[in-house]
Amino acid sequence: MKAQIMIDAPLSSDISNEDLKQQWEGFRAIEGWEYGFLTFGPGLPAGEEVNAMVPRDTDALFSPWVSKVYLNEAFLDAHPHLRYVAILSHGHANVDYGMLKSRGVTITTTAYGDRAVAEYTFALLLALCHRAERHADYLKDTDWSTPGDKRYMYVMTPQTELNGMTFGVLGLGSIGLRTAQIAKGFGMEVIATDLFRKEGPEYQGIEQVGLEELYSRADVLSVHMQLSEQTDKMLGREAFARMKPGVIILNTARGGIIDEDALADALDSGRVGGAGLDVLRQEPPVSPAALRLIAHPNAIVTGHIAWLSKSSRLRQVALAISNFRAWLSGKPVSVIGA
Repeated sequence: MKAQIMIDAPLSSDISNEDLKQQWEGFRAIEGWEYGFLTFGPGLPAGEEVNAMVPRDTDALFSPWVSKVYLNEAFLDAHPHLRYVAILSHGHANVDYGMLKSRGVTITTTAYGDRAVAEYTFALLLALCHRAERHADYLKDTDWSTPGDKRYMYVMTPQTELNGMTFGVLGLGSIGLRTAQIAKGFGMEVIATDLFRKEGPEYQGIEQVGLEELYSRADVLSVHMQLSEQTDKMLGREAFARMKPGVIILNTARGGIIDEDALADALDSGRVGGAGLDVLRQEPPVSPAALRLIAHPNAIVTGHIAWLSKSSRLRQVALAISNFRAWLSGKPVSVIGA
């Protein structure tokens, strides 16, 4: 039996493709299976490229990108042995689950980056609330060896304390839960909305409320939902109008959930007090709205890097192998579209 593992170009300075391949060595212990690597990038390959790249006799595929662009009838016709697909990412929008199920293909996901993304969400929030880097740059750029009119114990931007504020979580999956737990550690009141009510001891101390209540109460609103037809531009002009004046918006999920024109206007008017974004609708950014957000003094925008810690990338591989073993044992876990 043959597995193919797709590895893209290195995306961070502290980990290489060789590091990832070494982590995949754990696959060797699975009896009856051999595996190979398909290396590509930078950038997303076209669907036809992936179709041609993956050997016809592949039984299991591990890939960072799984959508109708790649997993479609034509791909399955060209790979008749395929029975298992592991998504090496968090996002799995635009997947034809019905078609895959009808063709006998199991698809699983690896929620490997929940810690990294949750921590990065708070990095954005703290950057907005304290602007520590701006104050550090002032000290770095000032010549303190000569006399002159220099201010030392001086705050250039307002300092916003998180303790006592209300932290709203939109989407209480693994990343949303981790983020909520961090918020509780800062002494914030945590409220959350999800499509389904969450049960279990891990959700204690998180008040689950309806969407309208989330909008009206949250001082900070953090987005952790999948992008879908229902959530596309979910946070737009009407939503911002129903939120607390001065609310801080955080998005480390998918850029399409936010109407970027509406957010830029809300930042201009002060309706939204700040925005911390690691994702945009189009990446790399090209739209005027995205460029407005990048340049806005009350926004901090980074390039979809929240998930890119070395620890999370290595954990991704370990989880993918663990999920595959579970499937082989007849007890699959992390199955989506079942």
